[in-house]
Amino acid sequence: MRYLEGEEKILAEEYFSAAAEIAKQATCERSKCGTVIVREGRIIGSGFNSPAGNLESQRRCSAFKSDLHIKVTDKTCCVHAEQRAIMDALRRQPDRLSGAVLYFTRLNGNGEATESGRPYCTHCSKLALDTGISEFVLWHKEGISAYPTDEYNLLSYQYQE
Repeated sequence: MRYLEGEEKILAEEYFSAAAEIAKQATCERSKCGTVIVREGRIIGSGFNSPAGNLESQRRCSAFKSDLHIKVTDKTCCVHAEQRAIMDALRRQPDRLSGAVLYFTRLNGNGEATESGRPYCTHCSKLALDTGISEFVLWHKEGISAYPTDEYNLLSYQYQE
């Protein structure tokens, strides 16, 4: 992991702003997240978190995660913002996904971008690895951090609340 500085940090802030705008479309009742995927200065994919198919019938936001079987590894009802952004990029520009950079943010209760959180999602990190995304960029209290995707994946498996 490395902290971004200078022009790279300024550009990241712009991409986080774009991801925050996308996150405003999220319909999840627990957390509103947004992602943009960038290659060579252009956004090639974007996504927000919402129930599968964006269908109200798939919503389980109020379910207790502890009620779900241990084999249910993703206890949310939502397709993650990162997953949607990757699918969007695969639909629109599949040849540009390899080597791209993923920017992830979440919104606070006032609808403003806030810290992204630490690497934790093995589903998203595996998908990013498989599609060739080179880095995950997250906003932490200490600064904007870029993680090589393989490092992000390893850290996601070490995550503990």
